[in-house]
Amino acid sequence: MKLFNIFDTTGALGAFTAAMGCASCFPALGSLGSALGLGFLAQYEGLFINTLLPVFAAIALGANLFAWFSHKIWYRTLAGITGPSMVLLTLYPLWSYAWSTWLLYAGIVLMLIVAIWDIISPPHKVCGSCTVDEGEHSHV
Repeated sequence: MKLFNIFDTTGALGAFTAAMGCASCFPALGSLGSALGLGFLAQYEGLFINTLLPVFAAIALGANLFAWFSHKIWYRTLAGITGPSMVLLTLYPLWSYAWSTWLLYAGIVLMLIVAIWDIISPPHKVCGSCTVDEGEHSHV
């Protein structure tokens, strides 16, 4: 379970860092990256957008899909796969549309929000075979 959280967080933070290194593609994130001392990453912009961003999004997507088998909480899984799916869809089939930049921003922000959510409140396994004594409430 912890392994999936590590992969999900790594994927989200890696995608965010890759986006911060691309000042010409993402001016707001590029400014933040420069303010944090990541301005030297601008020379690797093509590598970040074409390679690292999709790789980290795919890691986050896979980690969230596999985590479903551990916790079986549908809304966490849906929130976890939506951001990376938006990023991957934007980078490949939807890149030529004018609105795709906003979809990419939204996907990266959603990935970050879900990663923070997983750090603050990790999902707990919901078991269907647990017995509940009379007077106790179920945690489902």
